Amino acid sequence: MTNKSFSEITHPIEDELSKFSELFKQSLKSKVTLLELVTRYILKQKGKKIRPILVLLSSDLCGGISERSYRGATLVELLHTATLVHDDVVDNAETRRNFPSINAVWKNKIAVLMGDYLLARGLMLAVDGNDFDFLRVITNTVKRMSEGELLQISKTRKLDIDEETYFRIISDKTASLLSTCCEIGARASTDDEKKITAIKEFGENLGIAFQIRDDILDFIGTKNIFGKSLGADIKEKKITLPLIYALKNAPQEESKKIINLLKSKERKTKVDVVIKFVKMYEGIKYSEKVALEYSNTALSKLEQFQISESRLSLESLVSFVVERKN
Repeated sequence: MTNKSFSEITHPIEDELSKFSELFKQSLKSKVTLLELVTRYILKQKGKKIRPILVLLSSDLCGGISERSYRGATLVELLHTATLVHDDVVDNAETRRNFPSINAVWKNKIAVLMGDYLLARGLMLAVDGNDFDFLRVITNTVKRMSEGELLQISKTRKLDIDEETYFRIISDKTASLLSTCCEIGARASTDDEKKITAIKEFGENLGIAFQIRDDILDFIGTKNIFGKSLGADIKEKKITLPLIYALKNAPQEESKKIINLLKSKERKTKVDVVIKFVKMYEGIKYSEKVALEYSNTALSKLEQFQISESRLSLESLVSFVVERKN
């Protein structure tokens, strides 16, 4: 398969993406001046829109893009934006996509309320459109994302994350939302449960490959897709797959030293020591192999669909995610 650029991937739904952007902007409108100010600030921060793209491509693949597809895309983007705003509060983050974060500009109280507002707008959009099947899917996703985040926090404190726990965390925290995007896109255009399950599983596997790649980039990238600097996870004591594998395969004494380093304040100045350790004990190589396995599983889920522009775009998106360098 030839690798496509991101603009080539989105080309089949270019017009639909423009329409989505307009609807998303409309969904943020409020008569409260402060809310208008913050939402305008949010709209300036242009991300890649991977989640609405997944909704629209999945919808197109399963039967065609409808008004319901646009509502689904807007719903997931509102939810995603709400979680980013709340995450920045939880992480005390000062920037988001090279902009000062909302909590940095307006403080935590406004940021938390803003996140709540975005989530409520999404839920109201689904209620007004009688999209109760979307609501069932999305509320379960919010539950899973919260559970994943809380499990990660509790495990980070004790530094006792094994592979099984890691996959549980990333499945709930990251893959659940990508899986939901694909499922909502499919439900917007078909009742065929076989198709819905296939595209949902595509999203889950893509999400896991996406997160593993992101975790690899923390050790080898310059800045990853979320704009974090190299070694950000190490500074925050987040134990991810490359480190889990290296800790398991290194001599016990060396692993112990690394764990003690992570527990100490020194980890913030000795990021390079941890990176060198992970590379030496093949944590990167192993994680790349696992990411590839998940991406191949994702691709296999598309095999039951006829070849079309949207299927080819979804296939290219898998390559884009696994091979991206930032």
